[in-house]
Amino acid sequence: MSSADTLQAFKREGDIVIVGASLAGLRTAEALRAEGFTGSLTMIGDESGEPYDRPPLSKQVLTGWVPADGTALPRRRDIEAEWLLGVPADGLDLATNRVHLADGREIPFDRLLIATGVRARPWPVEAEAALDGVFVVRTREDARGLRQALDAGPSRVLIIGAGFTGSEIASICRERDIAVTVAELAPGPLVGALGAVIGEVAADMQRAHGVDLRCGVKVTRLEGDDQGRLCRAHFDDGSTVDADVAVVALGGIRNTEWLRDSGLAIGVWGIACDSGCRAFDLNGLVTDDIFVAGDVARCPHPIYEYRFISLEHWANAVEQARIAAHNMVNAQADRWPHLSIPAFWSIQFGVNIKSVGVPTFADEVVIAQGSVADRRFVAAYGYQGRVTAAVSFNNAKWLDHYRHLIETAAPFPPPCPTPDQPADAKPRPVDYPGPALLAQGATVVVTGHDPSERRVTAVRKTR
Repeated sequence: MSSADTLQAFKREGDIVIVGASLAGLRTAEALRAEGFTGSLTMIGDESGEPYDRPPLSKQVLTGWVPADGTALPRRRDIEAEWLLGVPADGLDLATNRVHLADGREIPFDRLLIATGVRARPWPVEAEAALDGVFVVRTREDARGLRQALDAGPSRVLIIGAGFTGSEIASICRERDIAVTVAELAPGPLVGALGAVIGEVAADMQRAHGVDLRCGVKVTRLEGDDQGRLCRAHFDDGSTVDADVAVVALGGIRNTEWLRDSGLAIGVWGIACDSGCRAFDLNGLVTDDIFVAGDVARCPHPIYEYRFISLEHWANAVEQARIAAHNMVNAQADRWPHLSIPAFWSIQFGVNIKSVGVPTFADEVVIAQGSVADRRFVAAYGYQGRVTAAVSFNNAKWLDHYRHLIETAAPFPPPCPTPDQPADAKPRPVDYPGPALLAQGATVVVTGHDPSERRVTAVRKTR
């Protein structure tokens, strides 16, 4: 047997540990077995149940179409794994290749996949967050509790944050004929993810469906009654809103705290890795046995100038899981890069919103085809004269066309591919908010070097 064959056989054996028992973790485990991995597989997860699908939690579960317990992820194959659920990882020792669990156990590994994802950003005042009627939506339990609160017929729901999750929940409230107020610090809904032009469209759409939308305002206090139930919210403009349910939709926090002393390159946007999903250490060196996938990964992409991209997309988690699994059990010469063009979707107020590319990597945007007034159009995004992304409202069939423009660095603005030339096809500045607001609604974040993330210091020795 050649040395290459020996290495290949070795990589298909041994112990692989996956920290994060959700979509990316499960799909990686399945792909490992499909790739021929015959060794030991251990799945570690902080939730007590086995993997489930999260997108339905802010959609079908709240409408009552699907029960919270009916969101289990389908199994593609038997992964023959040991499941360690209900206990989080709280440390990683690279010197001994061990994962430390919160209950004191240490789990050895030959290769490790980190897929710990994100958690909902809570309301910052603990006593107010604990009021009866205040919710976040990230887990099954969150969605189950909020659905029960909506079923009880609240007089008004307050949604704090108008990113995709907040906007989808606002849509469901109006669909159920529940009065809803949306408070957004940015100038409009979806601005952190899609910019001000689409934010204007989204704002008009919400108001047309009866949403009390308040932009450019901040909720300063949540007030409870004598029984500890939410009754009122206070705003920084001096106004108040009476509400008995509040949904805090301020984005997510990547679950990286347990890696703080590990020596890996972590930050607020996730764990830095190469395009093969191999993690970087904080000296900028790529590791060979630590891999990252899903929402917690921060990966460079050649189309976007090799800047690191953090994604909270279902499709991205699945694709990175496939890439990570392949590279964990194959030699260097046979490894694959993760080069997929990001894509996501949302349904709100009867409109199907889909995107391809990275809208936050843009300096201009143009309505490329269709009619904004009819809520049926495509907006193209450009950066320094080339197409970088596209967003469709009820017009997704054209996104493959724009995907090709992105992949070929086509000139921006692109010509309209159909007879439905917009009345105003003039490019406009994309107008994104600053980083503080991006954290509260962007589903794609493109990051360069952030001096605040510097953690390595050089020490000059003197004789």
